[in-house]
Amino acid sequence: MECCMDGRVALITGASTGLGKAMAVEFARSGASIAMVARRPEVLATAKQEVEAAGGKAIAYPCDVANAVAIEEMWRKVTGDFGRVDILVNNAGHAAVGPFESITDAQWQADLELKLLASIRTCRLALPGMKERRWGRIINVLNTYAKAPVGNSAPTSVSRAAGLAVTKVLAHEGAPHNVLANALLVGLIESDQWVRQHARSGANKSYQEFLADMAAGRKIGLGRVGEAQEFANIACFLCSDAGSYINGVAINVDGGMSPVP
Repeated sequence: MECCMDGRVALITGASTGLGKAMAVEFARSGASIAMVARRPEVLATAKQEVEAAGGKAIAYPCDVANAVAIEEMWRKVTGDFGRVDILVNNAGHAAVGPFESITDAQWQADLELKLLASIRTCRLALPGMKERRWGRIINVLNTYAKAPVGNSAPTSVSRAAGLAVTKVLAHEGAPHNVLANALLVGLIESDQWVRQHARSGANKSYQEFLADMAAGRKIGLGRVGEAQEFANIACFLCSDAGSYINGVAINVDGGMSPVP
């Protein structure tokens, strides 16, 4: 099945590495133009080249989405360059977990700004135009803790659970206007953060052995860590016309790791 995005404009946050970059490349292959948003200009510039090599138009927008003013400025630039945003993927964020009693107000606020309020702000900016054009796709990238939190998983699990509620609200409000909102819940997907963790661990094992041990430790049904391309594939489907009747769902992309469907 072909997922066609010809003529669409997609804005992806956290687009410089990992899942964000994989989605940007796959969307570009499918015909979309990409507004790539991330904090580090030099890393973003390299990722932009990869997207362009896939045959798509891409413009890089360095932006810290934890900053409300920066989001407003970025949005003005994106809509000035592209004219509109048809597809919004809120992907920015990193793991922040610890014992509940140890998490300070500052840590709670930082996590909520980055993972929850950033997506609320971008959705609030994107929704009016999508509704007016009667076509839009929103994906909030969360993780499996949004459905099944465990001990020592805050503040991330709390921020992500709130993001799941936001997704459902958007799905109901957007549906009459053909604006679809869904969530993709990440399990263990190979990314730069695991490369860095392997390097810091000092373990006398290869990176592939390190990943295999993680998969076994998390009891992943498929017996392996996922690949960013596998995540990008489902995102591409949901954001194309092929996914035109899927709205308000939270799909685990985790190889069967989550105890909750």
